[in-house]
This record gives sequence, structure tokens and C-alpha cells, in this order.
Amino acid sequence: MEKFKTFKSSSVPLPIEDIDTDQIIPARFLKAITREGFGKNLFRDWRYNENDEMVKDFVLNNNIYSGEILVCGRNFGCGSSREHAAWALADYGFKVIVSSYFADIFKSNALNNGLLPIQVHNETLNEIFQSIENSPKQMFEVNLQKQTLSNNQTLNFKFEIDPYKKECLINGYDDIDYLQSIIEDIELFEKNQITY
Repeated sequence: MEKFKTFKSSSVPLPIEDIDTDQIIPARFLKAITREGFGKNLFRDWRYNENDEMVKDFVLNNNIYSGEILVCGRNFGCGSSREHAAWALADYGFKVIVSSYFADIFKSNALNNGLLPIQVHNETLNEIFQSIENSPKQMFEVNLQKQTLSNNQTLNFKFEIDPYKKECLINGYDDIDYLQSIIEDIELFEKNQITY
């Protein structure tokens, strides 16, 4: 995985609640076994109509909005546990998803694939949506080290993250990479174990 670095980006607002993994990446597109290429079908049934024509008023098709931060309504990633949902979001180019609640399995899949889910209070989420509506091109800064999300104006929020997952994201580790990074500690521990 890529190391997660502090970055600035504009954002894409999707104020819909209960977005499930089948809406994120419909089941008919789950045929591939590698992570690449899923981004083109992200939110496929919302981005395109039944004639495969672009839906002009869907936010991903709106030139006003762009960026590596997706801001969504409550309960994002509910439904089936498909890891492809995280793959599709990352392949499209998102690095951060902001919501007031994430389904547990989606949150885990996101973190395991280098995608940072930032959970904020409902009131905070509403403030972020309002801020984007007022200034669609504004830049947000995501600082994982400090665990902050801020803009150039008045918003500055702290977020929580599991310390282990934070270390993995900052170093670009998956679970195996992390174990390899502490192999000397593991070997020393094994060597010092008492055998009977």
C-alpha cells in the first residue's frame, strides 16, 4: 500500500444515508479478482441510466465537484461485506471517506486497503455539507498524524482511529507488512520463551 501522507483536496458531497455496498459497486461487476478497474463502475447505477448514458445531475458527473475526499450521509457501506466496495472507491481516486457512521466491515475493509474512513458527529457532518455547499472548490486538509480534518475557513475536527491501523496507514503496511516490520521482536520473543 501507499504511505498515507497529509494532503489537501477539494471534496465530493453525497448527502445520502444508508448507502450500501451494492450501490457502491453493483454485484454484476464483481467478476475480477484484482483490485484495478473497479473505479469505472463506482456508483454505476446512479452515474448512468438504463441506456448507459451519464446522469448529469449525479454528483460524480458534476464538474463543480472533484477531489480525493468523499463526504457521505450516515451509515455508509452497509449491506454485504464485499471488499470490492473499498477497491472501487480507492480505484476511482478517493483517499478519504467522511460520514457520521460506517458499517463495521466496510470500515475494516477500507482501512485494510489504504482508504481512511473519518467518522464525525451528525452535527459536524452537517457543517461540512453546508461548508461545501457554500464553497464547492474549498480545500480540506487531512492530517492522519494529528488526526485532524480542517478547511481554510472555520472547520477543524479531530477524529478517532485505531492506533494499529493508523501506524499501518502511515507506513503503507498491510497486516503482513506490519508483521515483517517487527520480525526481529517476534524472533527475540520466541527465543526467550521457556520450553518444557
